[in-house]
Amino acid sequence: MSASQFAKVIAESSSSGSEWSLVDGNTVVAHAMISSINPYFRTRREISHIIRLELPREFFKRRWDKVLFYGAGCSTPERKKIVESSLVAQFKTPVIVESDLVGAAHGLLQHDAGLACILGTGSNSCFYDGERITKSVTSGGFILGDEGSGSAMGRIFLSDVLKDLAPRELIEEFYAVNKTNSAGIMDAVYNNPHANHNLHNFSFFLADHLDNEYAHNLVTNEIKRFFDRNLRQYNYKDYPVCFVGSVATRYSEILLQVAYAYNVNVKKIVSDSMPGLVAYHSVNFRTNQ
Repeated sequence: MSASQFAKVIAESSSSGSEWSLVDGNTVVAHAMISSINPYFRTRREISHIIRLELPREFFKRRWDKVLFYGAGCSTPERKKIVESSLVAQFKTPVIVESDLVGAAHGLLQHDAGLACILGTGSNSCFYDGERITKSVTSGGFILGDEGSGSAMGRIFLSDVLKDLAPRELIEEFYAVNKTNSAGIMDAVYNNPHANHNLHNFSFFLADHLDNEYAHNLVTNEIKRFFDRNLRQYNYKDYPVCFVGSVATRYSEILLQVAYAYNVNVKKIVSDSMPGLVAYHSVNFRTNQ
């Protein structure tokens, strides 16, 4: 590849995985999906190992103009430094690390004002004025928050399964499809460093059973909890609201129904922010980080 001076690496990581694009100007010339890079769950050495072994060799052919990384868990200087150190060591080029929420704002809204919301393994939200985030309701994580996320839905559903509160036919099918039992559920949650990811994965059993009143109500009520405990703390009626994430797209019909009931103007629902991030950082926009 003959790369221009504008060639850069853009990466976006959730708690489930990370997406990488090698961009020349405004054209994606290489793309890869690899393991999640979350500094809350990965050490610097583990992050370096993932980058070096899982990214295609094309990403290391030369020194690029810069590396721009947006990731879950990158919300404090200390956590950002862990990722930054690993990226610098592997790419030997200037690196900028920002949170996944900043990535969502840039990817969803570009340079327009509005609300950017993440509904995936976890959940988060912010008001973005077109240049920077000026307000954000604390997510709380999968134990203290993450309303409307896959981990939150999975936590409620698995609790109902264990306590025999979910419909018996759903419980039996869940155990059969996932080849597990109550002990397996406990092990996946309490003996695994990526419990939130497991909760998220288990939650998508509900997506295949939305014709069941229990499953439909669980998803609906959890999305309402995101609106009540997060979105309503913003001036949401005066700005467009955008959503990104696997939960947002998988349950888009229910999400739109809830939004209509709350008088929320949903502008966009996408599975990931990468196309928007490529556009945001392309040469057609202002020279930004």
